[in-house]
Amino acid sequence: MRIEATPLAAASGVRHAFFTRLGGVSGGLYASLNCGLGSADDPACVHENRTRAMAVLCPAAPAPLMTAYQVHSAHAVVVEGPVPAAATPRADGLATRTRGLALGILTADCAPVLFADADAGVIGAAHAGWRGAKAGIVEATLAAMESLGAAVERIVAAVGPAIGPQSYEVGAEFHAAFTAAEPDAATLFVPADRPHHYRFDLPAYVGRRLAARGIRTVATIETDTYADDRFFSFRRATHAGDGDYGRQLSAIVLEP
Repeated sequence: MRIEATPLAAASGVRHAFFTRLGGVSGGLYASLNCGLGSADDPACVHENRTRAMAVLCPAAPAPLMTAYQVHSAHAVVVEGPVPAAATPRADGLATRTRGLALGILTADCAPVLFADADAGVIGAAHAGWRGAKAGIVEATLAAMESLGAAVERIVAAVGPAIGPQSYEVGAEFHAAFTAAEPDAATLFVPADRPHHYRFDLPAYVGRRLAARGIRTVATIETDTYADDRFFSFRRATHAGDGDYGRQLSAIVLEP
């Protein structure tokens, strides 16, 4: 049901999890641990799935879960506690120093990134699809953490399950947009079988952005959400003509 990254697991007073789609109550396309309120799944099932995930993350005292209305942006916010649904921030990065408050990211091929500065007692979470990553969501989330007292040289980060390069085929326009702005990104593309198409390594790109910002310890979960049916995948659902898809949760919390 959950996967951990070694650097975050070793961080004192920090708990985290990259959840799979297994262990929930949803059915059909959303089977079974769909945590995405933006899907057309029964909201009661989604809330129960989120409750179950928090019970796994913090079995002694399940934490309230804070997620954002994700918009593929470079906008990150500092949060201090749960907010009403109507006040959910439109953002793709979250940071907090509030103990016992879980920060969550929802994905279905995009890269979830979890951060911690255990010494400062500051954590962060980012939703890094290609748009947000290219626009600077990693850097914005780190800046939000620094505003709370975190230091880049102490922050450890983990890039969770995301679509892998063997499954992420893109066109020439996508390749051109990246390499025009960032010539070094050319190494993250390899030619695909179809002419003028490439396979793009999103997790590696996110890892590069982290390293460029000064993060010294970055773990990457080498799991392809498209190829591994333990995970929801937007691209797999689209290719299958499913019409909708679930979202898996990645979460991090400072122990109270």
